[in-house]
Amino acid sequence: LKLYPVIVGPTGSGRKGTSRSEAIRLFTLADPEWARTQIVSGLSSGEGLIWSVRDPIEKQTPIKEHNRVVGYETVIEDHGVSDKRLVVIESEFASTLRVMQRDGSILSAVVRQAWDSGDLRVITKNTPARATGAHITIIGHVTQDEVLRELGRAEMANGFCNRFVWVCAKRSRCLPWGGALPETEMRAHAQHLAMALDAGRRVSELRPTVDARQRWEAEYPRLSAGKPGLMGAVLSRAEAQVMRLAYLYALSDGSPEMELIHLEAALALWRYVEASARFVFGERLGNPVADKILAALRDTPGGLTRTNLRDLFGRNESGDDITRALGDLAEYGYVRMVPESGKPGRPVERWYAS
Repeated sequence: LKLYPVIVGPTGSGRKGTSRSEAIRLFTLADPEWARTQIVSGLSSGEGLIWSVRDPIEKQTPIKEHNRVVGYETVIEDHGVSDKRLVVIESEFASTLRVMQRDGSILSAVVRQAWDSGDLRVITKNTPARATGAHITIIGHVTQDEVLRELGRAEMANGFCNRFVWVCAKRSRCLPWGGALPETEMRAHAQHLAMALDAGRRVSELRPTVDARQRWEAEYPRLSAGKPGLMGAVLSRAEAQVMRLAYLYALSDGSPEMELIHLEAALALWRYVEASARFVFGERLGNPVADKILAALRDTPGGLTRTNLRDLFGRNESGDDITRALGDLAEYGYVRMVPESGKPGRPVERWYAS
């Protein structure tokens, strides 16, 4: 039930840091030892992430008698990490996105492994560390401009971005004197959270109730249907994310089953995630050629010909790339082509924004 939320909001007025500090305050009261040692930052390499939750590292050393090797014994070189429940908070998530685009970086692959199973390993001679059963959460803070600039095409295609839950945030009210919960209320919430944590540790399996199962079967086709462009890329694990949310709501409620109310809460939150993705990514395809063509066509009600489109790129973009971009835009219904007849030779293609 791991989640990777990314909070997208303006610098300062987005109050991303405020959301983090209040949550940490709550968990510090509910589980102080975990909050003190297992909340970290600095996601700079895949090897470093594995090292933070590593298993013990053993080494075979020779046993010698009279300067002759007579056998080997296993020696623990590093005792590893006992608590593998790690939260990584990246207040500058754009820096993490830039790191992943460096040659030789394995950070994207390790982050995806951690979301899938928690069994992490990189097969390299100089990196012997591995981790099993790690439970890693990554929380990112970023602005809209940063994510659109730094999210590379590889991360869109390889499933990196759809393992994250993208949530827009902004200040809801102007509070000159702050808005922290009183200590008595915070302690009441922390007591409830501590009870939920304790109960959750004893749960080996959760099942949905009949009502929740019927609601899920009705909602599943919409969640699993593909969507175009960047928005579709970041929402393409909708069914998995909603199910994780629903079971987390059940556990936080101390329920032995995932009930309809928990699923409805997860679906409501996911509708906000969908709206956030629509706001952040819009109809961008993640293909710079296609995005530039679509913007130009929307600014030109009279349409553009192939010659106009080549001129748009200063004739520095190949005809094949422009053709592929137009094909993608047409497939998603963003543009349409109208042939101009009545001229000698081959009909001229004129493209319009739909």
